[in-house]
Amino acid sequence: MEFDLILRWLHVLGACTLLGTGTGIAFFMLMAHRTGDPRLIAHTASIVVLADLLFTTTAVVIQPITGALLAWELGWSLWEGWILLSLALYVVTGLFWLPVVWIQLQLRDLAREAVAAQRDLCGRYHRLFRIWFGCGFPAFAAVLTIVWLMLVRPDLGPWFG
Repeated sequence: MEFDLILRWLHVLGACTLLGTGTGIAFFMLMAHRTGDPRLIAHTASIVVLADLLFTTTAVVIQPITGALLAWELGWSLWEGWILLSLALYVVTGLFWLPVVWIQLQLRDLAREAVAAQRDLCGRYHRLFRIWFGCGFPAFAAVLTIVWLMLVRPDLGPWFG
């Protein structure tokens, strides 16, 4: 198997992992939240935090490495417009993802506290959840755009590169 094919495969798997894990995490957190059950929310948030650690973090680290190696192997300049835009959107995604990870930890802990105290979820939980939910839309849109850029590799002319 040729090296560039292996890199492409790893890069596509990383993109699928980022998109799939992000979508799955959002779905399960939202469904747990909708129940209003602190016990279920605490359990789901614990799994979500673990999934982010194992899958998302691994893909976040591997994506730029496989992308740079792939570009080098195929003779693409990292200054091509679609690559620059992809990298900018990757940074944007990270700027939303890092706070989301912290918020998920807070949501988990607040739900655990509610379970231990046998009370409803507090106002801070609900405020953090709204922020968490809101951060998902631009991050998801950025990842979808990156995947589109990877597939189409459009000539962005004078805007980039």
